[in-house]
Amino acid sequence: MKKIIILSFVISALAFTAIGQTNKIVVKGKATTVTADKNTAVVATKSAPVEKGVRDAFDRLVQGIKQSDAEKVMSVYQNNDRILFFNNNGSATIGWETMKKNRESLYEKTSKVTLDITGWRVEMLGKDTAYATCKWKQTQEFNSKPESASGRMTLVFKLVGKDWKIIHLHTSPDNPDATRPVFPSEREIGN
Repeated sequence: MKKIIILSFVISALAFTAIGQTNKIVVKGKATTVTADKNTAVVATKSAPVEKGVRDAFDRLVQGIKQSDAEKVMSVYQNNDRILFFNNNGSATIGWETMKKNRESLYEKTSKVTLDITGWRVEMLGKDTAYATCKWKQTQEFNSKPESASGRMTLVFKLVGKDWKIIHLHTSPDNPDATRPVFPSEREIGN
């Protein structure tokens, strides 16, 4: 009976110790750390500092959006006249300068921005390229009128010098306008 009680105590202690820890896995000689919380799942290899650079750039973007700061937002994008943005409304914007002018025009009329990011994850495509995906929900006031929207986003990052820069953005709304040409099969809830 004492052995069963002691064994139960040891198992319980080990279970409580494991909660909140990361797990290390070795795959083909490469150490991999798997971490997860309710909002984020990231599989990080020895390139974790590289992935952190991508996350830091993404966090600067989010802060710039929340602050309606066009300079901060645009500092995360590569300054290139070929950069391509697929916008939430179904349009496309080409060129850093065009996007900057659009942001400045919008942000001067925007206030009280909240932006919630969930499901953020990054996939390294090499030592100098990566893409990140997430779901977003944003509320704001535009010309003193409340607005809200949500959707999914994919960002392609490239290491430019020592800084991670976004070279492509694609956003898609959760509830596309019914007048936009979307296949009925793609309108299913939960996709």
